[in-house]
Amino acid sequence: MRIVRSRDYTGARAWEAELIAVMKDATVRLHWTDQPYPWHVNDGDEVFAVLDGEVAMHYRDNGRELVALLGPGDIFYAAEGDAHSAHPRGQARILVIERAGSV
Repeated sequence: MRIVRSRDYTGARAWEAELIAVMKDATVRLHWTDQPYPWHVNDGDEVFAVLDGEVAMHYRDNGRELVALLGPGDIFYAAEGDAHSAHPRGQARILVIERAGSV
């Protein structure tokens, strides 16, 4: 058993992660960041839940670039192959659930 207080987590560098769990083929990680994450495409589905702060999630849909502002409690789902890039506004803490081995 374990309790994690996400609001107290701070990494030494942007997008540093604390591994919360590995469940069969998925990982659950708590990320801290104050810097954008580069555009990327995951090799599996990803669930991205903002716990603290705000994140401008850039994503591509039918050739158009769109942006959704995510706040605490908001969840972004990217299916395998969906291009996206997260841009925090200040510090943010994010829970990410994705295929084990994804970067």
